[in-house]
Amino acid sequence: MELKIINMADKLKDEQDLRLESLFRSEPVLDDGFTVRVVSRVRRQMWVRRLSLPLAITIGAAISARSIMQLVGALPELVNSVPVFGLRLENLPIGNLPQFSTIIMGVMLLGSAVMITRMLEE
Repeated sequence: MELKIINMADKLKDEQDLRLESLFRSEPVLDDGFTVRVVSRVRRQMWVRRLSLPLAITIGAAISARSIMQLVGALPELVNSVPVFGLRLENLPIGNLPQFSTIIMGVMLLGSAVMITRMLEE
């Protein structure tokens, strides 16, 4: 038994194939530099998009630098105002928390919901 595989190259060319080949063999159309202008404009826009976010972050950080320094200066006072002795394990309300198996089931339900929504999107 002999298998006969026909490749696209072995196919006889019809009239449309011959027209396409003749179009691709023709000389390129003169555009008086239009292509160069479009490519340069697209490249310029790409650089503007690449630099706009870091520039915006830098400007925002410069504007808010004074407020950030005030916050950093106030952090030690805020940390000292929190009572450390109240953070003992026996003082925490652990008895009111749900059982561990209930928490695991909730996490699994949430994960399956996320997975189902992703599957439905595709």
